Amino acid sequence: MARFGLFSNDVGIDLGTANTLIWQKGKGIVLNEPSIVAFDRTTKHIIAIGHEAQEMVGRTHREIKTIRPLKDGVIADFEIAEGMLRAFIRKLSASWQPARRMVICVPSGITEVEKRAVRDSAEHAGAKEVHLIAEPMAAAIGVGLDVHEPVGNMIVDIGGGTTEIAVIALSGIVADESIRIAGDELTTSIVNYFKRQHNMLIGDRTAEIIKVNVGSAYPLDEELVIEVKGRDLVSGIPKSIEVGSDEIREALNENITVIVDAVLNLLEKTPPELSADIFDRGIILTGGGALLKGLDQRLQRETKLPVHVADDPLTAVARGTGKVLEDLSAYSSVLIKSKRY
Repeated sequence: MARFGLFSNDVGIDLGTANTLIWQKGKGIVLNEPSIVAFDRTTKHIIAIGHEAQEMVGRTHREIKTIRPLKDGVIADFEIAEGMLRAFIRKLSASWQPARRMVICVPSGITEVEKRAVRDSAEHAGAKEVHLIAEPMAAAIGVGLDVHEPVGNMIVDIGGGTTEIAVIALSGIVADESIRIAGDELTTSIVNYFKRQHNMLIGDRTAEIIKVNVGSAYPLDEELVIEVKGRDLVSGIPKSIEVGSDEIREALNENITVIVDAVLNLLEKTPPELSADIFDRGIILTGGGALLKGLDQRLQRETKLPVHVADDPLTAVARGTGKVLEDLSAYSSVLIKSKRY
């Protein structure tokens, strides 16, 4: 990571459904905040972004709305996403200048229209030059793999909106699966489980806390218990109950199975020579979902392959984007070639 000389205003952006991370050339990761915006319903004026907006979720009055402008890894609200991007970049420096060059991560299954939306948002936020890179490719570079060599590597990047699974070799994605089952869907499945099993309504933030603290994909050596507060759907009165990690595992199981099946499907589509490489090297997990307890053990049991959780999986994509930004000429072959209209 370069730390000397003049800092550039070129940035690499992991524009995620759940969190946005920004790498500034010469500085490294300079921003890591939730991709949440609070704005005035009438004027669409942005009131807060990131951590400040997250504190407002579920606590606003009727004039203020909080949203995530990205859904399933792609832009859902163009105007708000552009405003969020501009505000995040302005946070980097008091003497704000538009980023001259941006490298932005996108899901591998993104359409041409969705690519165009990302490019346009970046250009409207001030970028003169915009490059796109697939999230699993950025994750592979971020965890230190040499993506240029003729060897197969399998990456499973579980973000907020999408799970990106890819086999990478010779600077390209040989085979990939992009499914819209990831962290957000796991959180929603916990909310639905409490409605179904306990007649209790809990918020998304509460469900997220439950998932992080006691959620698991595989039986734990010592099962955990957590106190959950919500609203009784019958009486309408607030109540509190205790639930175990085995219950939360049951709530998550259906979506975890979909992710596991997607990995198995991609392994079936992988060319035999690369399959041999993956047998030796194993599968690498990145993204926030990689931190779910026992997910590596569950995948290992189902695939019979070694499964490794990357160091600091939450920032792997941002670190990979940063490496590409720092040396665009060396990594030009990994960038997404986009049609120009």
